Amino acid sequence: MEAGTTAVGAIPAPDREGPLRRVISRRMLLFFILGDVLGAGIYALVGEVGGEVGGAVWTAFTVGLVLAVCTAFAYAELVTKYPHAGGAALYINRAFKQPFITFMVAFAVMASGVTSASTLSRAFAGDYLHEFVDVPTTLAALVFIGIVALLNFRGISESVKTNVILTLVELTGLLIIILIGLWVLGSGDGDIGRNFEFREGENALIAILAGTALAFYALIGFEDSANVAEETQDPTRSYPFALFAGILIAGAIYFLVTFAASLVVPTGQLIESDGPLLEVVRQGSSIPTRLFSAIALLAIANGALINMIMASRLLYGMSREEIMPGVLGRVHEGRRTPWVAIVFTTLLAVALISIGTLEDLAATTVILLLLVFTMVNIAVLVLRRESVDHSHFTTPRVFPVLGVVISVVLSIKLATDQDVTVLVITGIVLAAGILLWVVTRRLGTGTGRDASDVSEPGH
Repeated sequence: MEAGTTAVGAIPAPDREGPLRRVISRRMLLFFILGDVLGAGIYALVGEVGGEVGGAVWTAFTVGLVLAVCTAFAYAELVTKYPHAGGAALYINRAFKQPFITFMVAFAVMASGVTSASTLSRAFAGDYLHEFVDVPTTLAALVFIGIVALLNFRGISESVKTNVILTLVELTGLLIIILIGLWVLGSGDGDIGRNFEFREGENALIAILAGTALAFYALIGFEDSANVAEETQDPTRSYPFALFAGILIAGAIYFLVTFAASLVVPTGQLIESDGPLLEVVRQGSSIPTRLFSAIALLAIANGALINMIMASRLLYGMSREEIMPGVLGRVHEGRRTPWVAIVFTTLLAVALISIGTLEDLAATTVILLLLVFTMVNIAVLVLRRESVDHSHFTTPRVFPVLGVVISVVLSIKLATDQDVTVLVITGIVLAAGILLWVVTRRLGTGTGRDASDVSEPGH
């Protein structure tokens, strides 16, 4: 911890009265972060990661956890130093004071929400859904994202109780997999040796790095917690504890889930399935596969809906702050929802679902967020020159430096290892952001009233 000195333009102390009520306790924040990290990605990507690393899937998720912690250190400092809503856009805006950079970072975060929802739409339409009805995957994914758009348009009333229930449902599914793994291990069945086998003909370190780049998708989400800093009680003390505890607990659960998956199911079978955890239930227990599929579908649907809600609200917020065309800020008179932003994000999702596979879309999501993480890790170093008038968490300089290096390396690894479709999708998304920037500037806006007031979507 360190105490900054009062300076001109310094951020006020986090315990002073602000426009938002500080009602989130340390325990509530921990559960929020845990629920955000324990998203639907683990239900869909175990097989895809296995295709990169081999049977030792747990190694990729474990290394991914270490890498996530490096960037989490940057967020711990920035959130406790600037305990206000806004997330990455706030920090980038303060560090660089360049409207275009702030705009592109905010747009990349918004777009990552859409690509993540598109990923989950394809996961929803895969093997889990096929337990109930056999329909073409792309068609089912498009219908699903349409239903999500309708729900988004109707308006979502969220409560702590609802979030807790949905998180418990997701966690229940993962605990089922862990218990199956323990049962199989105790009964002497399964093949524990698969957990130490790497992709044939591939160097182990290279295989782990390739798998880590994709496994990182299941570990993102912790950055969303930056947006509730202004509503957290004593964020200077509560946030670092909740952030690191949430990530580590999620990492431990992922380790056990992936270890159990390789123990129970042959690697080739995991790779071929877009519902890999369903294969664990099918081979390692007598639990009805439809029951587990229903849990997985609920987890995936919830993740997709949250991503689309937050992406459309971020787009709406950018418009209201005059850093995007005003039309995107239009609100439906009856439903009071940002209908133009919802239409825009849904059309973008439809295009992505139509051209990208599950792996392509997951890789694109990770690349976009790694670009954001790179900028955030640089921002924490740049903002060391700015003082605040309260104590805050200070991360050792090595962590943001490692965060930059790791984010760049993983981005390059994903871009070079994946199909060219990933580069095409990422290029299209970023080009759309640049086009929107140009259009906004031509319309006479684009500098924004305060580009840092926007918030980030979840994954």
